[in-house]
Amino acid sequence: MKIVNFMGLRKLAIVFSALLLIAAIASLFTRQLNWGLDFTGGTLVEVVYSDTADLNAVRSTLESNGYAGAVVVSFGTDRDVLIRLPQGHGDDEGNAVVQLLQDNYEGAVELRRTEFVGPQVGDELREQGGLAMLLALGLVMLYIAFRFQFKFAAGAVLALMHDVVITLGFFSISGMEFDLTVLAALLAVIGYSLNDTIVVFDRIRENFRKLRRSDSVEIINISLTETLGRTLVTSFTTLLVLIALALFGGEMINAFAIALIVGIGIGTYSSIFVASNLLVTLGVSKEDLMIPVKEGAEQEDLTP
Repeated sequence: MKIVNFMGLRKLAIVFSALLLIAAIASLFTRQLNWGLDFTGGTLVEVVYSDTADLNAVRSTLESNGYAGAVVVSFGTDRDVLIRLPQGHGDDEGNAVVQLLQDNYEGAVELRRTEFVGPQVGDELREQGGLAMLLALGLVMLYIAFRFQFKFAAGAVLALMHDVVITLGFFSISGMEFDLTVLAALLAVIGYSLNDTIVVFDRIRENFRKLRRSDSVEIINISLTETLGRTLVTSFTTLLVLIALALFGGEMINAFAIALIVGIGIGTYSSIFVASNLLVTLGVSKEDLMIPVKEGAEQEDLTP
């Protein structure tokens, strides 16, 4: 098997990741995220039309009648429409919206449900979502430190933070709406990327104990080459499904699918070039992975 010199590109990978992180962090500070109704508060109205609904006509009707900023998406069938009104509209807005739509439609428009999310609830969801990500990263660090070693834990968590920040930066730069489905996708990205990183780390640990005459960089290159096929095939097949969801799954799950596409793409890159790169930077060595010898074990071996 030909060994690929991944760590020969480690400096280039550092520059590339640094540029992505700088762009993401700068955008998060200047543009911030386009928070969805789940986090900002507002009113959700679900209606059903007697025939196929024209979403563009619904948007035009709402905007011309004082509902600027309303988000209109298809929900379920082509007759079901979900309308998100920004903060400033009350929880009794559903009937007024249905009456307005009915006046501009020849068929029947029926109100299915109305939900109101207050700004305080939105702030709580934002805070709890951030705490959920921090808790996930903390538990990951404890798990890997227990299973491997602290340098591995630090490398894995920093690589996960790299993936999350860049994915958040993508949503900030693109201006796509960030709602609870995207937050769920971010947590899924943490799990996916972690699984990929652990597979690589497991092979690195195994090779450190088996290839005693090789240095750290050589062992990491061998380990990455051995796991490369598994990493690429898993990511490729997952991305095929996500691309299909993004293209044909409808507007309701479009942001969720795109968040996973970006996260898994960056996660695959970080498993190869970031997590292992951090191990080299942190100076991982054979001594870090040596199995401790029990006290008195050498004396017992010498006993006839």
